[in-house]
Parts: sequence; structure tokens; C-alpha cells
Amino acid sequence: MKRDYTPIDQFVMGLDQAIETVFGSPKVTERKNPAVGVEETQDMPEPTRDHTARLMRINHTGEVCAQALYQGQAATARDPSVRESMERSAQEENDHLVWCETRIKELGGRTSLLNPLWYAGSFAIGAAAGIAGDKWSLGFVAETEHQVESHLDSHLAEVPDDDKKTRVILEQMKEDEISHADKALAKGGVELPLPIKKAMKLMSKVMTTSVYRL
Repeated sequence: MKRDYTPIDQFVMGLDQAIETVFGSPKVTERKNPAVGVEETQDMPEPTRDHTARLMRINHTGEVCAQALYQGQAATARDPSVRESMERSAQEENDHLVWCETRIKELGGRTSLLNPLWYAGSFAIGAAAGIAGDKWSLGFVAETEHQVESHLDSHLAEVPDDDKKTRVILEQMKEDEISHADKALAKGGVELPLPIKKAMKLMSKVMTTSVYRL
């Protein structure tokens, strides 16, 4: 029998998810890290290693934001099937979180100090999108994933061809983002107005610039 959670229950579970996402070990799916078993790049120049670690830090923070968006949207979704779809996509984004963090550590880098701030802001945006209605919330997901796909393409263009461990992670992430966008549109998502798309791109630019440094 499915349990009906009280608002307090939901708040506590949401807080637990936030802590796991930003500070701990988030719950992942059954999928393994695609970079497991892939040979490490030998003699990678230090500037290249540092730059790649910073790019992966951006991707990690992007997944923190995506996780917060999905959790915020799931909390305010009206249709149970939409909520379940959001929750599954959020769990797959957790895979990306773990993969990115693992690669960052392998490259000698660290995750962003700004992750708590970006999580809070993204959760609020996701909840607001959900309150606006499921079709807008799903449309927001689709546009977010399209922008992330473009963002991953730009990073793939910067990562050296012989850094196969980083590339295989980014390529699998890109495939998943495309799938999440398609799923959101299939569930009834609508195209967002151009001003909102531009605002999202501006916010993404602020995030990438700040997280690359911090």
C-alpha cells in the first residue's frame, strides 16, 4: 500500500535529498560509471588536467542544479505520472553527479564551493515552474536539457581526444539529457517563451563563469 506523506514528511525527505545532493552520496540508479575500465590518459599536461577538472566541476554543479530543479518540480507537480517521471530523471541525474565528482577527484580537482547556493536557487525555480502547471514545468525541463546538451558539446570540443575517461562520461550524459528532454515533451511539455529561454542562458553563463573559478 502506498503511503500518504504529510507536508512535514515531505519537507524532511526533501531536506535529506538536498543534503545528499550537495554534501553526501546521492541515491543512484542501477547504471555503472561508463568510465570504469577505460584507460587513463598518460602524461596529461598539468594545465590541461586543471582545465579539464574545472570543466567537470562546472558539469557537476550543473547536475546539482538539475537535481534541484527536478526535486522542486516533483514537489509541486499535479499529475502523479509527471511526478514519477521527474523523480526517475532526477535519479539518473544523480548518476551524473557521482560520475562527475569521481572524475574531478581523479584529475586532482574539487567540487564547487558555490553548490549550496546554486541548489537553493534552482530548487526555488523548479518549484515555481511546477506551480505554474505541469505543461510549463515539463517545457522548462525540455529547454533546460537542450541547453545542457549544447553546453556538453562545447566541453567535448575542449577535452582532448585522448582523454577517453572524461569524454565517455560527457557523451553518456549528453545521451541522457536528450532522453530527458524527449520524455518531457512526450509528457506534454510546451515550448517556453523566448525571453525565458534567454534568461535561462544568462543564468547558465553566470553559473559556468563563477564555478570555473570557485
